[in-house]
Amino acid sequence: MRSVLAAAVFVSMALLIYGCANPAANKPTATITNAQSEKQTTNAGPAERLVISPDNSKVEFIAAKVTRSHNGSFKQFSGNIDLINNSAEQSRVTIDVETGSVVTDEDQLTGHLKTPDFFDIAKYPKATFVSTKIEPNATAGATHNVTGNFDLHGVKKSITFPATIQITPEAVSVNAEFAINRKDFGILYPGKADDLIRDGVVIKLTLKVPRKT
Repeated sequence: MRSVLAAAVFVSMALLIYGCANPAANKPTATITNAQSEKQTTNAGPAERLVISPDNSKVEFIAAKVTRSHNGSFKQFSGNIDLINNSAEQSRVTIDVETGSVVTDEDQLTGHLKTPDFFDIAKYPKATFVSTKIEPNATAGATHNVTGNFDLHGVKKSITFPATIQITPEAVSVNAEFAINRKDFGILYPGKADDLIRDGVVIKLTLKVPRKT
């Protein structure tokens, strides 16, 4: 009987420790500053416009409470990659996300995220990202640093995050996984007193946008 009780306690403690893990702890954190000018360079050359859509890309996130984490995504978004001279550094990325298309691994949470406690989709139906600078970066397994204005929940700020960008004759791929602090964008809901919500949110971008052949 004692061995069974001890085993139960051990399993419970293990589950608690696992559930308390912070998904943002081991991800690079985006650098956040004031929004920058979005004016395009006039002498960059003609752009090849590639269309970002849910058919070729994913916009996902991981958020966490003290007790567990939740996986989520946005099902409706659109955007473009303006590819210039086959060069990531000269190119530009824009994405518009419909916040009301959010889904998570729990129906009740999905509904709650749409309220003024979080995304407040009635007041802020879209979140947008417009790149302002893309630079080479060979650290942390990435190829580039992407900087751009991120407008979320009525707050517009410049963020910089690492990304792996690949350009082939068939497609342009962008993969990024990084953390932001939700409070930087005015999402302040603390959660329940016995199950507080972590500030760090992991954003995962997976783009594989076909080129016209």
